[in-house]
Amino acid sequence: MSEEITFDDFMKVDIRTGRIVKAEVFKEARKPAYKLWIDFGPEIGEKKSSAQITVHYTPEELVGKMIAAVVNFPPRQIGPLMSEVLVLGFSDADGAISLISPDHDVAPGQRLH
Repeated sequence: MSEEITFDDFMKVDIRTGRIVKAEVFKEARKPAYKLWIDFGPEIGEKKSSAQITVHYTPEELVGKMIAAVVNFPPRQIGPLMSEVLVLGFSDADGAISLISPDHDVAPGQRLH
């Protein structure tokens, strides 16, 4: 477990819902990954990300999927892609990532409470 933080520390991390609108194989990545284009609603707009989620997902099944992502980290250059958000998930027993998704339909851009 990590060190204890305050609620104010938690609130600094801006985690929002987004809907994947486009996904394609990230051919230039060193490890298998996808390029994702994610709609976070009118306040934030569309952002790009790289995600190593190729074990459990295909690009086709990702389009339309609601996910959770950190939207207030600085952009990070990953090969030729500027990754603007960090898509969130949990590792399975083999280390493959399973994405975090809301149980019910929510609007893109909703903040995690």
